Amino acid sequence: VCVCVQAWANGLRGQSGSHRLISDIFCPPSGPWGRCMGSECGPGGSQSRAVWCAHSEGWTTLQTNCDQAERPNNQQSCFRVCDWHKDQYDWQLGAWNQCVPVSMRSTGVQRPTVCTRGEEGIQTREVGCVQKVNGEPAEDAICEYFEPKPRLEQACLIPCPRDCVLSEFSPWTQCSKTCGMGLQNRIRIVLAPPLFDGAACLNLTEFQTCQPGPCEGEESLYSLRVGSWGPCSVPISRQARQKVREKVRERLRERARVKDPETRELIKKKRNRNRKNRPGGKFWDLQIGYQTREVTCVHKSGSVEALSLCSHESLPVTYQACVVTKDCDVTDWSEWSACSKECYDPNGPKGEQTRTRKVSQFPVGGGAECPELEENQACSPEGETVPPCIVYNWKTTEWTECRVDMLLSQQDRRRGNQTGLCGGGIQSREVYCVLAGEETPSDLSSLKSKEALRPVSSDLCVGIPPNTTQLCHINCPVECEVSSWSAWGPCTFENCQDQTAKKGFKMRKRKIINDPTGGTGNCPHLVEAIPCEDPRCYDWLVVKLEECIPDNERECGPGTRNPQVQCVNSDGEYVERQLCRDAILPMPIICEVPCPKDCALSTWTQWSLCSHTCSGKNTEGKQTRARSILAYNAGEGGIPCPNISALQEVRGCNDHPCTVYHWQTGPWGQCIEDSSIPVTNTSMGHARGDDSSCSVGMQTRKVICVRVNVGQVPPKKCPESLRPDTVRPCLLPCKRDCLVTPYSDWSPYPSTCQKGGKTKKKQYRKRIIIQLPANGGQECPEVLTQERESDAPSVCPRYRWKTHKWRRCQMVPWSVRQDSPGAQETCGAGLQVRAVSCRRQDGGQADVEACLKFSSSMPPLTQLCQLPCQEDCQLSSWSKFLPCTADCVGVRVRKRTLVGKSKKRDQCKNHQLYPLSETQYCPCNKYNAQPVGNWSDCILSETSRMEGQLGMKVQGDIKECGQGYRYQSMVCYDQDNRIVETSRCNSHGYIEEACIIPCPSDCKLSEWSNWSRCSKSCGSGVKVRSKWLREKPYNGGRPCPKLDHVNQVYEVVPCLSDCGQYIWVVEPWSVWKVSSVDPKNNCGEGVQTRKVRCMLNTIDGPSEQVEDYLCDPEDMPLGARNSRLPCPEDCVLSDWGAWSPCPLPCNGNSTRERKASPIRQPGEGKECPPTTEAELCKLNNNCFHHSYNITDWSTCQLSDRAVCGNGIKTRMLDCVRSDGKSVDLRFCKELGLERKWLMNASCVVECPVNCQLSEWSAWSDCSHKCGLQGKLWRTRAVTQAPQGDGRPCPTQMQQWKPCLVKPCYSWRYSSWSECKSEGARCGEGLRFRNISCFVSDGSDLQGSLVDEELCGEQEPVVDGDTEILLQESCTVPCPGECYLTDWTIWSLCQLSCVSGDDLGFGSVQVRSRAVVAQDPENLLQCPEQELEARPCTEGQCFEYTWRTGPWRSSSRHVWCQRSDGLNVTGGCPTTAKPMADRSCDPPCTKPRSFCTESETTLCYCHDSVSAADRPMTHCGELYCPLVIKEGSLTTYSHSLCFVPDGKLKTWVYGVGAGAFVLLVFIISMTYLACKKPKKPQRRQMNNRLKPLTLAYDGDADM
Repeated sequence: VCVCVQAWANGLRGQSGSHRLISDIFCPPSGPWGRCMGSECGPGGSQSRAVWCAHSEGWTTLQTNCDQAERPNNQQSCFRVCDWHKDQYDWQLGAWNQCVPVSMRSTGVQRPTVCTRGEEGIQTREVGCVQKVNGEPAEDAICEYFEPKPRLEQACLIPCPRDCVLSEFSPWTQCSKTCGMGLQNRIRIVLAPPLFDGAACLNLTEFQTCQPGPCEGEESLYSLRVGSWGPCSVPISRQARQKVREKVRERLRERARVKDPETRELIKKKRNRNRKNRPGGKFWDLQIGYQTREVTCVHKSGSVEALSLCSHESLPVTYQACVVTKDCDVTDWSEWSACSKECYDPNGPKGEQTRTRKVSQFPVGGGAECPELEENQACSPEGETVPPCIVYNWKTTEWTECRVDMLLSQQDRRRGNQTGLCGGGIQSREVYCVLAGEETPSDLSSLKSKEALRPVSSDLCVGIPPNTTQLCHINCPVECEVSSWSAWGPCTFENCQDQTAKKGFKMRKRKIINDPTGGTGNCPHLVEAIPCEDPRCYDWLVVKLEECIPDNERECGPGTRNPQVQCVNSDGEYVERQLCRDAILPMPIICEVPCPKDCALSTWTQWSLCSHTCSGKNTEGKQTRARSILAYNAGEGGIPCPNISALQEVRGCNDHPCTVYHWQTGPWGQCIEDSSIPVTNTSMGHARGDDSSCSVGMQTRKVICVRVNVGQVPPKKCPESLRPDTVRPCLLPCKRDCLVTPYSDWSPYPSTCQKGGKTKKKQYRKRIIIQLPANGGQECPEVLTQERESDAPSVCPRYRWKTHKWRRCQMVPWSVRQDSPGAQETCGAGLQVRAVSCRRQDGGQADVEACLKFSSSMPPLTQLCQLPCQEDCQLSSWSKFLPCTADCVGVRVRKRTLVGKSKKRDQCKNHQLYPLSETQYCPCNKYNAQPVGNWSDCILSETSRMEGQLGMKVQGDIKECGQGYRYQSMVCYDQDNRIVETSRCNSHGYIEEACIIPCPSDCKLSEWSNWSRCSKSCGSGVKVRSKWLREKPYNGGRPCPKLDHVNQVYEVVPCLSDCGQYIWVVEPWSVWKVSSVDPKNNCGEGVQTRKVRCMLNTIDGPSEQVEDYLCDPEDMPLGARNSRLPCPEDCVLSDWGAWSPCPLPCNGNSTRERKASPIRQPGEGKECPPTTEAELCKLNNNCFHHSYNITDWSTCQLSDRAVCGNGIKTRMLDCVRSDGKSVDLRFCKELGLERKWLMNASCVVECPVNCQLSEWSAWSDCSHKCGLQGKLWRTRAVTQAPQGDGRPCPTQMQQWKPCLVKPCYSWRYSSWSECKSEGARCGEGLRFRNISCFVSDGSDLQGSLVDEELCGEQEPVVDGDTEILLQESCTVPCPGECYLTDWTIWSLCQLSCVSGDDLGFGSVQVRSRAVVAQDPENLLQCPEQELEARPCTEGQCFEYTWRTGPWRSSSRHVWCQRSDGLNVTGGCPTTAKPMADRSCDPPCTKPRSFCTESETTLCYCHDSVSAADRPMTHCGELYCPLVIKEGSLTTYSHSLCFVPDGKLKTWVYGVGAGAFVLLVFIISMTYLACKKPKKPQRRQMNNRLKPLTLAYDGDADM
């Protein structure tokens, strides 16, 4: 903040001289206070800030320009905050203040006129930093050091005012008086209280006077009113006590006079014994007292008057006997009991110990109830003497064999062989609980070891049990892979060491590329042989033919080519030359070097492949070779060219017969024990997968000689030296017996309290297979579980209340009663008490606390009684009705008798007044049964469960389907439609019906198609195969893999094509076709052609022609060539040889060359052309770089029989030329390029694990104890979740079936009786109700009244309340008194909502009391109506809308309706209330006018002819000449004729005048036309009238 000229800039206002002009706009930011520094934490720190002199415009100036006296301090003391202050200081948050509307805080903001959701507001609070210890305020900076200051204000919503909502009025009550002037009342109740300053509730009561008729005589103005009973007290005066004592002494003296001392002693002992044995006396201490009430005389105006004014009424009793109120009193707590756990286990569950206290005084007379009498706490025994707890551990059986789910293509039942499956699978095991001990010993057969494996209850084991399933892997069998056949070898001896036999064999061989699982014995034969003659073990091989050397050292002419030879064996391997001494050495070959005039021929081509692999009667192998003419001879002296036939040679080949033999082996047989080797077999258990063996055996197989395409032949046809073995040693696996655990203990009896005494219970025990048999070991037993029925003793602590005799009836003392009129000293109403005690079920005594805990509610201790006067008749209680012998037959009777002296009184023998028996007809019960409820789930019987997919049960397999049964309950009703036991209808309680659970069907695909050809003929490509959908899954079967739009699934794998797999093969060039012929010399320009074919290359050479696209088009040789045919004596060169390789790298400067050799020397004077040709090396033209290219990894490839699990992923290596073309790998290999990549890697394909489920649990208890809704449930759980494409889990994880229907008996209250004040017209009184036995089907709260005997087993409980309340005090209003009604029931819980959205203000419910008046004169003395509201939960949203009825004249009914259909008062917005009265003000009194039936009440003019109505205030009788034509109908309208004051409009006058003129004109014209013309003028008149006639012809309105 700066002054205008200069100021000190530090955040404080300054002044300069006498000018103090403040300009905040130009002030620069002031220097803030720096960090508080100091050596110690607390208030001893200091902080500083920068202070400078600044101009008002913001720029800094010299400090001398500012007033030094005004310079602010640049240092101040401060509180240095340290980290430990965080525990001493904190923000103190004040409560949020009331929400203030934004419009009140911000000027210019208008408050909304109509409130919909609420009004936006702001509420504030105070926030300060305080010390936690004493709340003393501190600087905010201290708390801000640790936490930002909380916000001081927040937005809030002020809800719209909610008016009070009332119900409709009830009907009018009867008149409060039977004569004279009275009042009628009608009442409504509050449905929703006023909220958020809404309108208060209107009057809940409306009154109207009534006068049934004049009164006869004078109206009674006074009434007796009784007050409430006072406290129970026992005040006895001293004189009364002395009189009582004197009477007692007198009686004792009289008895002592009668009885002797011995008798008196016996009486004394008996009294003492009775006093000791009196049950419950110490608990109850019941004291009978009395209580009184006040009786007053009340005027109808409410004033209290003298009792003498109410003399016309008899005074009521003002006393009654009562029990003196005493609160419950209990003893101190007992010591804690011993811990229920008697051993030490720090990790196990804790025990429990209990302490109790006893009741020393039970509550009587409405005293305070007793507190809790028992307390529990957890405990754990400790100490050196405490033994450790027995520990139990989880134990598992061995894993079952790995089971592989079949492939989707193998789901056909006809292909029921799954032994070949491999890859990933699942295996399971059982988990059970055993006593902890040492690990399972190796000798499982010993008794001690078996005891250690005895199963116990799973509840004893703590912790998470081990898994019962796991994924596993079966190694896929490796198939034997062999190479292609080699070429047939030479004819050789079977054994070169023994050459005595003349028979030889030609053989071809193949090798094993991949060793199969189980050894090479499963591979096909590797050698085939053909018998031949003249065998040799060694022979000469021509390696090379030298150049042709003319004889006699000439330059041309006949000569020889000497062969270069090497000695080889039958396998083609080079050996020492001396081994071929017996072989015929190849001779030199005759050749010819053409002279200049001779015919020049090319060299012979290579011999072609043999046309047949063998020779027979109809086949003979042939080979051909050819040569061509390069130049013709001279006409004279030269050697002529041979004929065309001489240019081709044919020779025989493969002259051996087509009889191929080989040794064929059968499979190895079973390993048989060899008796020559000692036996060490044992039944010791080994873990699954252990390959240990116990002895050596022998295996044999069959070996035969087979002729190809014929069959078995004698063994001598095959080479004996190559005969495979027929016997081999083998290892015998050990036998393994089945091992089971001992039986577990019998399942325990139920440990919880179940009423009903002893019942038959089933007990179970089981044993578990821990080792399956193998290799011929002992089989497992068939029975693994046992059950038995036994008597299960009840574990319920059963106690019952025992009631003792009622003591004598005690009345109010005579001193209190004697002033009452009609009272007698020895008879009247009183109270009697009794004691109750607690008994065990066997009758033995028990503590009262046991009955309080385990028994029903305590019987009443007091009851009203009546001491009969001498003239009263006493009767016993009614007996029960005798049972009927049969339904609908006879009667049943109940009786009672006279008691005491009543038997002798004659008036008591009047059986009409005092009947001693009652008779009833026996009930005529008829019953009918009918089904009820839905059908249950379809439940499989244990025997009909579908076993595994291929006929073997698989544990946990979800494929449970087939025929089952479903159930429906039967209910039995009597003739009064009351539910009874189903046995009354001779029904078992159920209907049973067969049902079918559909079996899941998996997705079925076809077999894989054949692999397509590799997408590339050279290098790496892909090949594809596919499956197509045969059947979709249903009923929860395994899903299909992802299919394409034609329901196919593809598998694409990489492939590598040999670049030499397909080659171009050319035939020799044809004879020259010379185009420019020199007839003399036969030379010149010509053309040669040859055939070029694409052939499949095999080990034996090109074998068959294929499509040309499979060969590389760039490498395709020429099929024709233009060249010059040399003339005689011209030099003849051979064809050009291959180009030499370009030197690398290709830089454009190097060259490559090719050569040709002279075949015919030139004649004299002629020279040979150059024999060498060179060209520049150009990159990607004739010179290429090469590099390796690695492909991406393939998908994981599995064995053909595997569906998942371990596999191999591969990638391919390509040799790529610099122009991007893939070439043979040899190009890269020849360059020695580095290969650093792994071509194969292991991988895993997720296994399609089917969902595995547990067994169904046992059926639960019934969900309802009675009624029609009861269900039994059983459940199962997922033990293995599905994975991949495995079969999904079923949706049904629980099943239900109905329970047996039982009637629901319950106690219910009757309605309260009318309030009566005994002996008076008004005042405090009582009302009563009873409890009755009802039966229902449990579906509703209604029911039918039945005999109370049927509820005999039901504890007296009404609506969950065990305290039965059969009477309560009430008030009877006095005549003329104005009083409040009883509280209504609480209304529905209602939320504050707008359009169904909760505004978040909570929910509320309300109840009310309305005013009831009886006399018009007392209306001013009426109390105020009362209203109570309370918060509630689970509120509902109600909407309020206006409703309207049809208009009746000018009014209609308008009311507000709640969204649940209830008509209410309040709740609807008053601003939107529709109009209820549409009368016009002033009224429409003009003729032909009416008031509109619209929202705007205006007077309208009605026209009976025109359809147009127009608003106006005055309507006339004159019609407007406005013509409206609609078809043939012509109408007029007069509604536009008048102005609002009722006068005619101006245009109406104009139209009238025009009409008058037109009418005069028409009349004139008519007159002229009809007038007789003068004769001389007749012709002219006719001519003149024609236009007029045409103008008006046909106008009917003129």
